[in-house]
Amino acid sequence: MPELLAEVPLRIIPVRPRQFRRGSLHLIERHARAYRYAWVVFVSGLSEPLFYLLAIGVGVGQLVGTVLGPGGQQIDFTSFVAPGLLAAASMNGAVMDSTFSVFFRLKYSKLYESVLGTPMRVGDIAVGEVGWSVLRAGIYALAFLIVILAMGLVHSAWAVAALPAALLIGFAFAAVGMAATTFMTSWQHFEFITLTTLPMFLFSTTFYPLSVYPKAAQVIVECTPLYQGVTLLRGLCLGAVGPGLAWHAAYLAAMGLAGLAVAIRRISVLLLK
Repeated sequence: MPELLAEVPLRIIPVRPRQFRRGSLHLIERHARAYRYAWVVFVSGLSEPLFYLLAIGVGVGQLVGTVLGPGGQQIDFTSFVAPGLLAAASMNGAVMDSTFSVFFRLKYSKLYESVLGTPMRVGDIAVGEVGWSVLRAGIYALAFLIVILAMGLVHSAWAVAALPAALLIGFAFAAVGMAATTFMTSWQHFEFITLTTLPMFLFSTTFYPLSVYPKAAQVIVECTPLYQGVTLLRGLCLGAVGPGLAWHAAYLAAMGLAGLAVAIRRISVLLLK
């Protein structure tokens, strides 16, 4: 028998890109159907940045007045805060699904083992999960963008690129979030997610200009991914567009691609061992 098997030529069946994309779309469709019964989760995610905008942007803004915006222009505090909250909404929407939900499906519901019983592959799982997280981030961003448009907080036609930029932010955080989740072994490890995202939300110039920080702190803030997203969206919404925005977009794209590569590798190790 071993001799007969040795004479049988091995065939390597390549996975075509079209098949790869189709499998990812099936997983996204599955999550969309599941979330029809958890619509309250989406409503809570949509309302959080709005509450921050009303409480801090509008409320505290009455006391602050104007601040120094990108390009050295003086703008009202509410217009300054709105793009920062838009970036934070994209981050939170992406991180929520790519961390907590992925961990539950990986460790408890064993969804991915069932998925691998179909023609779908490990790459489909990673791309599908990241794609769904980006979609959720896009929904949050679109809803919040409509709100700030209605409030007159967008001051440039460049804001048409704000939604694609928000999707890019979602992609960066979703990919890295999923990659980080594959290294976690218990729910207690999610404290590190909060320990990372909360300081970024508070200090990545979401509410204050970079100039208020000491020089050493400025360097640290400028290295954070949310700062890249906040600066990118603030420039688009306020019309301060220049070559520097391309650097912020490239940072986020590289972060997302690196995170996706690690996520695919780690999912392969965990599911195919």
